[in-house]
Amino acid sequence: MFDTDFGKVGVLICYDVEFPELARLLSEKEMQILLVPFWTDTKNGYLRVRRCAQARAIENECYVAIAGNIGNLPQVDSVDIQYGQTAVFSPSDFAFPHDAIMAETTPNTEMTLIVDVDLAKLQELQNEGSVRNYLDRRRDLYKIVWTGDDE
Repeated sequence: MFDTDFGKVGVLICYDVEFPELARLLSEKEMQILLVPFWTDTKNGYLRVRRCAQARAIENECYVAIAGNIGNLPQVDSVDIQYGQTAVFSPSDFAFPHDAIMAETTPNTEMTLIVDVDLAKLQELQNEGSVRNYLDRRRDLYKIVWTGDDE
């Protein structure tokens, strides 16, 4: 995780986003934006990354940006075909888009995506949201900790 001029940013690489515990550990450190670079060669692989990233945005009440390679590299073994779509996801509540998708590119097309995110909306959600997934989790039943973490 990194402190930046615009907020606290976490990074999970591709397959890492498919494990909810990793994003939860970052959110415990007040992550606001999760970046997920990925490489997938099939649409079903891409959709697995995408759907898990959307779940992480809802569970942790943060923005999640996914960006992957697209096109093909015929001269590179094992990465000759790629499939992807860049997108930015939000939590799911009234202050955000109804489908929790801030913006997305055309699938499998080289494009640049620029999205403005409002970090104040995250704080508003945590304080007054209609459903507060992050706040309402059952801390009395379980906890997730970094192994060897002294914090």
